[in-house]
Formats: sequence, C-alpha cells, structure tokens
Amino acid sequence: MAKKWTAFPHAEAAYAYAGAALKKAWGRLHKGDCEPFPKDTAVADAWRHFHAGEFQQAVQAGHKAGGAGINAAVKAQCIYANYEKTRLALFEEAAGWAGDRRAAAPRDANAHYLYAFALGRYGQGISVAKALAQGFGGKIKDALATALDLEPAHAEAAAAFGAYQSEVIDKVGGMVAGLTYGAKKDSALRHFEQAAKLFPASPIIHIEHANGLILLFGKARIDDATRLYEKAAALKPVDAMERLDVEHAKSELE
Repeated sequence: MAKKWTAFPHAEAAYAYAGAALKKAWGRLHKGDCEPFPKDTAVADAWRHFHAGEFQQAVQAGHKAGGAGINAAVKAQCIYANYEKTRLALFEEAAGWAGDRRAAAPRDANAHYLYAFALGRYGQGISVAKALAQGFGGKIKDALATALDLEPAHAEAAAAFGAYQSEVIDKVGGMVAGLTYGAKKDSALRHFEQAAKLFPASPIIHIEHANGLILLFGKARIDDATRLYEKAAALKPVDAMERLDVEHAKSELE
C-alpha cells in the first residue's frame, strides 16, 4: 500500500456518519451493494472511513477488523484506485483480498461482487483482450452470477454484469461473446435496467449503463447515453464514492 494516499478532493462536503447516524443512514448508503449492517463496531468504523472518503484509513481499519471488514477494505481500495495513476497494483491487490474473503465466507454476496469489481477494473487496466486471454472473463461472470444468486437486489452487481457483457461484446463481437463468454446484448440491457430499477439514486449505475450503450451501439445511442450521464450528474451524493461518481459524470459531460 502507498505510504500516503492522495486526500479525498471534496473534504469540505464532510460525509461523516458518527455514532448512531451510520445505522440510521445504512439502508440508503448500502442500497447498491446490500452489505448488512456490521455486528462488529470495528467493521462499522472501517465503513465510516469509507463513506467519509478516508479510503486509506478504511483499508487499514478493515484489515485490522478482519472478517466482514475486508469488504470495506476492498471497496475503499478500488474506489480510490479508480482515480489514481498507480491503479493497476491496487486493483490486483484488492482482488486478492476479495478472493480470500469469498473463499472464507461463500455466502457473502458482496465478497463475490467485490472480487468481480476489483478483477474487472484490473482487466480494463491491462486491456480487455489481455484479461479475456488470461481467463478473467469466466471468473468475473461466475462471481457476479453468484453475487446475484445470493442477493438478487444487489444493484451494483446487476450493473456490473451489464458492463461485463458490454465490454466482452465490444471486444470480440456478439457471436463469440455469446458462445465463449455467455455475454449477450439483451442480457446486458436487462441487467442495466434491473440495476436502475433497484437503485435509481445511484450515479454509478447510470454511468455504467451509459458506457454500456456506447459499447453496444456506438453513436446510435449517444443521446441516450448523454441523458444517463445528465441523470447521474444531477443526483445528490450521500457519501464520498457517490460524490466522485457525480463529479466524474459532470466532467464527461463537459
């Protein structure tokens, strides 16, 4: 892990959930990933750091807590890595943590999702073609399918499944994508729509949907993609992750 991570750039927003405020807001904060409220106060503190944008502290606290705290550590490292230059090593390391967590807790839907999320981001970083050649496609697909089997209301996993299929179809074409990787255009669209229905207040779900439309249809769906980015940019973020996603949507529109 880097000695000192870059600070969250919107610290003035103060997404603090001290004491009972975390439990009160938990349903909204975790509507996208269905993470259960922690029984362990140390795990709750790791998530407090995550929501506040204190990503390095969240990683440290999550590892120290262990167990379900690993989910907070993995997600914190991935969200931070999304906006960092040295992202590849961070995604690879996070995928390793998530892989260990899902092996230790096979009924933890979020552990499977976070493994797919970290591995998927790492795969995008090395190139989708290389990731598929290294067998990541099947691993990501299986992890997302498991997450959704365990927790059908996992909106972020549904959006990620749509994104995975869109990336594969864009890279290898519809026929090979369907036969080799089980990726289909109608399934991708269905998962994006399912995610948006489950959690319409999530910026990342609209962003992933927009990106998927461009991958699947190109310029023919640019207006629809733009509307989805506008929707994401107009949302009111409730934590650091959502704030970064909203700012990303705004920058894409500019």
